[in-house]
Amino acid sequence: MKMCVITAMLFLVLSGQCGILAGKVNKHKPWIETSYHGVITENMDTVLLDPPLVALDKDAPVPYAGEICAFKIHGQEAPFEAEVLNRTSGEGVLRARGPIDCEQQKEYTFIIQAYDCGASPSGANWKKSHKAVVHIQVDDVNEFSPVFREPLYRATVTEGKICDSILQVEAWDQDCSPQYSQICNYEIVTQETPFAIDRNGNIRNTERLSYDKQQHYKIMVTAYDCGQKRAMESVPVHIDVKPVCKPGWQGWNKRVDYEPGTGSRQLFPKMHLETCEGPLSSVRAMVELQTSHIGKGCDRETYSEKSLQKLCGAASGSTDLLPAPSASTNWTASLLTDSGRDSDLIFRFDGRQAANIPEWVVPQNLTDQFTIATWMKHGPSPGLRAEKETLLCNSDKTEMNRHHYSLYVHNCRLVFLLRRDFIQLDSFRPAEFHWRLEQICDKEWHYYVINVEFPSVTLFVDGVTYEPYLVTDDWPIHPSEIDVQLTVGACWQGGEVTTPRFTQYFRGSLSGLTIRPGKIATQKVISCLQACKEGLDISSLESLGKGIKFHFNPAQSVLVMEADDLESINTAMTKVSYINSRQFPTPGLRKLHITTTVQCFGEDTCISIPDIKAMVMVMPPSEPRITIAGVERLVWPAAQLRAPVGVALFKDIHIISTVTKTDTTLSIARRPGILELMHNLDYCDVLVIGEELDPERESLEIHHSSLLGKHLDATNSTSGISIYGVDSMAHYEQAIRQVRYRNWKPGGLSERRFRLSCSELNGRYTSNEFNFEIGVVHSSESVEHANHMAVQSQYMRPVHHPLVVHTTDSDHISGTPPAATVVIVMCIAALVVIVVLGIYRIHTTHQDGSKEDEEGRKDPEMDWDDSNLNITVNPMESIDGTQIAEEVREEEPEEEEDEDEEDDELSGDLSSAESEDSDEEGETSIQKGKVKGKLEWDPSTLPY
Repeated sequence: MKMCVITAMLFLVLSGQCGILAGKVNKHKPWIETSYHGVITENMDTVLLDPPLVALDKDAPVPYAGEICAFKIHGQEAPFEAEVLNRTSGEGVLRARGPIDCEQQKEYTFIIQAYDCGASPSGANWKKSHKAVVHIQVDDVNEFSPVFREPLYRATVTEGKICDSILQVEAWDQDCSPQYSQICNYEIVTQETPFAIDRNGNIRNTERLSYDKQQHYKIMVTAYDCGQKRAMESVPVHIDVKPVCKPGWQGWNKRVDYEPGTGSRQLFPKMHLETCEGPLSSVRAMVELQTSHIGKGCDRETYSEKSLQKLCGAASGSTDLLPAPSASTNWTASLLTDSGRDSDLIFRFDGRQAANIPEWVVPQNLTDQFTIATWMKHGPSPGLRAEKETLLCNSDKTEMNRHHYSLYVHNCRLVFLLRRDFIQLDSFRPAEFHWRLEQICDKEWHYYVINVEFPSVTLFVDGVTYEPYLVTDDWPIHPSEIDVQLTVGACWQGGEVTTPRFTQYFRGSLSGLTIRPGKIATQKVISCLQACKEGLDISSLESLGKGIKFHFNPAQSVLVMEADDLESINTAMTKVSYINSRQFPTPGLRKLHITTTVQCFGEDTCISIPDIKAMVMVMPPSEPRITIAGVERLVWPAAQLRAPVGVALFKDIHIISTVTKTDTTLSIARRPGILELMHNLDYCDVLVIGEELDPERESLEIHHSSLLGKHLDATNSTSGISIYGVDSMAHYEQAIRQVRYRNWKPGGLSERRFRLSCSELNGRYTSNEFNFEIGVVHSSESVEHANHMAVQSQYMRPVHHPLVVHTTDSDHISGTPPAATVVIVMCIAALVVIVVLGIYRIHTTHQDGSKEDEEGRKDPEMDWDDSNLNITVNPMESIDGTQIAEEVREEEPEEEEDEDEEDDELSGDLSSAESEDSDEEGETSIQKGKVKGKLEWDPSTLPY
């Protein structure tokens, strides 16, 4: 037992001694340099170190202990690893674990240690060197091309200057090294340009540029890095040539075209004010639309004066003293008219013309209230001592030379004279009212209205009120039996001279001279009558902002705008528009004049802005063609003319208006290029052709109820009827259809002819002259007329309404075939019986006059419109009703059912008197048949 213990103890001692021996074999640590510097090219894997990576161990050449087994890098973020190339010599190499990108990281720093192989093959008891610092720099590769920082460069250069640098372009490179990331050169690619570029990208002009020669340049520029790698894409550079800075408005067109009906049109959408960077405190701009050469000062509605007053709601009863010349208004025929005013009726007085107003036209009931209104254009009178120039004068016709009332101009003063009739208690009363105004002699059109509320007299000029600066009293005029004469353009001097003559002639232009007795004009009506239809406008008022102030004159021909800054005034000017609300505006030029004042801080005017002169060209509107169509002849029995309601002249009249379009895409009417246009008319005249109406036996009239609910009125005379007022063509049609002619003594009258014509804009557009004729059949002529018709026409049929004859188809006249001879002989035998029946029915018609009056006022349409059929009627021919219906089906298959019923009803209600309404010139033939029963004329079936 003791021996075992001793043996064990010996083993332990030996083991400890062996370990001590091994430690003595690997006595030294490996040795490496304290720092290393390396370089690696990006995208390569081997690092070049300085000094090379070598580890030494003093235990060499002892195996394992003197050998180097590993190099270890501390720091997981370092993308490198170390490899031992020779364990005995201790040489190693440093490699990259993956691709190295200089653009991501240019330098790396980490710690490395060397390890020996230990004391035995197992590597036990290995030793490590001290820590060494490794610093590695990544070398760049020129893999990227330069790129410009902006996709487009813009610059402006003032003409006539040489600039060292107009602008600078800049490119950059993604490479990491200064060599490859820096831009070393720029180049202009575009050839033959007056520009150059330096290495820093500064572009300059090599010669003086001219705005008139070229206003814009576009050049292409490229860049090179220091490795001479060129940019993949060149950059465009736009250089604008700016004219030498002159304060003023820029970006406006001298002419602006305006198409009628387009509403508001901007005049200066791109306009802006250039102040050359001068400091300013406020800007004031005045835009003036000059339209004095258009009509009466601007584009107004050129309807007749009565139509305008009706349109504006003026009280009725005014008398137009200067109407358009016509058969019924011939006193203005000798006056000079200004035909260049686009139908805006203007009379020009040169000091030699005047007009006497007929006695039946002169207002006879002037009371304490009345109104005189006129348009006047007048300039200074010639000579140092100017004479009176009379617009309107009511004076004694003979024996004496008293002026009862007159309106005249004297030394640029407007004077109204009103001398009242004498009464017992009369004394001095106001008689002359004087106004001194610049408008009277400024050679421009103005609208003058004198409201008389005696003894007060008020003058309105263009809607503005003026009180007289001087009122002179005078004695009233004693009543006398002397007739008076009303004149326009001068004053009639009937007494105190050997030969009566005109005196105090007017020199100027007048239009729309009216007198309205018993009422005065309201401010609203006056404003309406003189309102312009064209003017300046501002579109989008809400977009102006609070920094702008603006003001229009009443006619909207002058616009004044003020702002404190340049941006506000520029915005406001782009909103200025022209507008013309007329459907058919007056074509031609309108001048525009803009004056601008710029005020600087502490100075009245610091920058002078030149005035602008531009124009608006109003293009010609498409002119309408007004056409009146309808039946041109009706034949009536004389008894119907004597009826209380007479006969309607234009029962089927139609008025249409068409316009020719050059653009065929607008052709939506009845044939290509024609467009039907709806617009208003302002008057239609029904004139008597031949002798004027005889008030003792005939009349032409329209019932007042026919005008109710319409903006229409009517006047009549022995020459005809005039329907006037601004209203639609449909309303005019309805009114004209109610015009009736009556003749209570038609003996000896065989026909009466009338002419209808209509107008838009006081004759600017007129219709065709539609002629209408009435044929009169007397009972004493029935036999002869019927016999004549029987011989002339082969096919005849009964109708119960006046015969409709179309002059365009009057050439078709048929002869009588032999087969009709037998029938004619039979008809002659029956003629006497039919004549007696006709005379009896005519007598019955007179007794039923009241019934016809009622039916006539209802004015029903004709039951059968044979506007497409021209039929000659012979009441003595025997025709079967069924046969008639069959023949009508052949002529008008589309209306055969209605025609059959009407023909059956009418076949027995025709008298010999009505049968003679058939014209001698028969047209379309209908085969004859036989009528069962006796023909009879029942006037109760007539429409009148």
